[in-house]
Amino acid sequence: MPAFLLEVGTEELPASFLSGAITQWKSHIPQSLADNNLNSEDIQVYGTPRRLAVLITGLPSRQEDREEEVKGPPVKAAFKDGKPTKAAEGFAKKQGVAIDALSVRPTEKGEFVFVNKVIPGRQVADILTELVPQWIFGLEGKRLMRWGDGDLRFSRPIRWLVTLLDDQVLPIELVNGSKTISSDRISCGHRILHPESVTIAQATDYVDTLRHGSVMVDTEERAAIITEQVQAAAKKVNGCTQIYPDLLAEVTNLVESPSAVVGKFESEFLQLPVEVITTVMVSHQRYFPVFTGANTQELLPYFITVSNGDTAKADIIATGNERVIRARLADGQFFYEADLKNPLDSFLPELAKVTFQEDLGSVLDKAGRVAKIAAMIAEQLQLGENDSHNVHRAALLCKADLVSQMVYEFPELQGVMGEKYALVSDEPSAVAKAIFEHYLPRGADDILPQTITGQVVGLADRLDTLVSIFGLGMIPTGSSDPFALRRAANAVINITWAGNLGINLQQLLEQVATDFVADHDKDKGQLITSLQEFFLQRIRTLLQDEKQIDYDLVNAVLGENDPEYTARALQDLLDVRDRAIFLQDIRQNGTLEQIYETVNRSTRLAAQGDLDTNQLQPEAVVDKKLFQKPSESAFYQGLVKLVPQTQAAQQSRNYQQLVSALAEIAPIVSNFFDGPESVLVMDPEPAIQRNRLYLLGLLRNHSRVLADFGAIVKNL
Repeated sequence: MPAFLLEVGTEELPASFLSGAITQWKSHIPQSLADNNLNSEDIQVYGTPRRLAVLITGLPSRQEDREEEVKGPPVKAAFKDGKPTKAAEGFAKKQGVAIDALSVRPTEKGEFVFVNKVIPGRQVADILTELVPQWIFGLEGKRLMRWGDGDLRFSRPIRWLVTLLDDQVLPIELVNGSKTISSDRISCGHRILHPESVTIAQATDYVDTLRHGSVMVDTEERAAIITEQVQAAAKKVNGCTQIYPDLLAEVTNLVESPSAVVGKFESEFLQLPVEVITTVMVSHQRYFPVFTGANTQELLPYFITVSNGDTAKADIIATGNERVIRARLADGQFFYEADLKNPLDSFLPELAKVTFQEDLGSVLDKAGRVAKIAAMIAEQLQLGENDSHNVHRAALLCKADLVSQMVYEFPELQGVMGEKYALVSDEPSAVAKAIFEHYLPRGADDILPQTITGQVVGLADRLDTLVSIFGLGMIPTGSSDPFALRRAANAVINITWAGNLGINLQQLLEQVATDFVADHDKDKGQLITSLQEFFLQRIRTLLQDEKQIDYDLVNAVLGENDPEYTARALQDLLDVRDRAIFLQDIRQNGTLEQIYETVNRSTRLAAQGDLDTNQLQPEAVVDKKLFQKPSESAFYQGLVKLVPQTQAAQQSRNYQQLVSALAEIAPIVSNFFDGPESVLVMDPEPAIQRNRLYLLGLLRNHSRVLADFGAIVKNL
């Protein structure tokens, strides 16, 4: 079966584009083949800084023939007095069939004429000729460019094109103004190690042929070799290194033939904080630091860079890199020493000159708001005097390092340097740690703040941003979220859950929104509603995606357009989490199934009554004189017994206690519905009907302490 190779040769591609292009092709090309009724055995996407390639094996020589049903005009328009009209003749001619090939079939809109056509399969070569330009120019990326005098757009100028179907060149031309790029079997080797061109005999020879040209086209293979070489190089200088995933991915896409090179810098720079040195190396120079051991808190005066050049010139490469890193570390040393001349709180006045957002004032204004919100949270959590003082101090200082020289030069170090400078300024260690932690998590896979001070300040910072930006009407839409509000809301929820913080989010939103509208002419009600909906959506997403809770159980604890459940979820984030996890557990162990039928049936019928959902006391609403059968009395007595059990479960949040009590009453309710003493709930007599609906409503209300059983699907 044929194999097809496409290689797009370019000027050096940005690593970020190359990574994205490989990902796009891995999903787009298989789908494109499927859309054209083509199967394949394997699809491998390759990429280096100078090329993007795909090798497809096991293709058919041609598409299979396929049948297609085409709908034509209505019968009334196609035939008159049993004879075909011009409409029928025109349809048949367009489809390339005779009139007698038409058939009549009924549809929802009446009878129509149809024709079944056999569409012959096309040669795979013809299809690929059409698809290749689509694959190339369908790639998305930042800052695509034109080159020459043409209109073609790509990340970098395209210099050559290889298209081989087995051992034959598939003729394709990319016309770019006055220049035409024609496909061939000739590719380019490594720019330095193999400057001569390479000829690819057939598609499946691609990887080996390029390897002879000193080019390693497989990104996974390059990444593995880089990892091995870097670790071996660190071991040679009696150290070890950390393989940062983002750095590894970037370096992998910057080289075609990797070679690890060890460089050295002066030991005096080791007096700088480890984070400064590693930031310079990793984020700015793409070097791997060398540590004394597995503990990444102590460095050796070495670094490892990955070269794309001649290994024989490793010393020259190392010398050049040493010159660069020496200058960068010298800058860092200067900034660090200059910053240390003044205590951290001396930076606060400078924050007044830094705008947070045009309508929200300066960063100093924001720090003041954060301190106020942090005090609200500390009060809710009933923190002691010392913790409350630390929270207030950390909130005031949490942004101070933004105007330090070090953070101005290296923004990635915000919070990190704040902690360092706070300790040097004799601030309490809890305050220093919180300055760093309040930025956590910085991304999806980052750690969460571990100290109560860091947790509270982190929550306050994000709540200020959320309420303020929402208040200005800048609500995220689609993929647009310039202030990272979704991430901020996720962090509020995750920090609360991880720290088991008993905060009332609804109350906090009300308080912060009140302060906001006092300074801005905005609608508080609309602001609160928007924030509630936003947080509920984030809770829903986190429960389903991170906690792996079934969607219907999430609906059951959050309610569906149920203000009572909405308020409950936002008033107690821990409770909504615990109820969702508990429901998932009892579904998996079978307990939910034992109570589902009776509780769900009761819930659905109770909706036809008018009982308040907060009522639990049967004595208050049920008239025993209206009972007609013993099953009603038994139901009533079961509800009386259920009250203290439900109340205890509410108080202790021991929902197993509630479920056990519901399991006890389930047979009684089943007898009420279907047993020998069953009753007709919707009795013709209004008073009796209402009384029975109250019994069911009370059971529903007890179950609502856990969840809305009406939202639960029995067989998910």
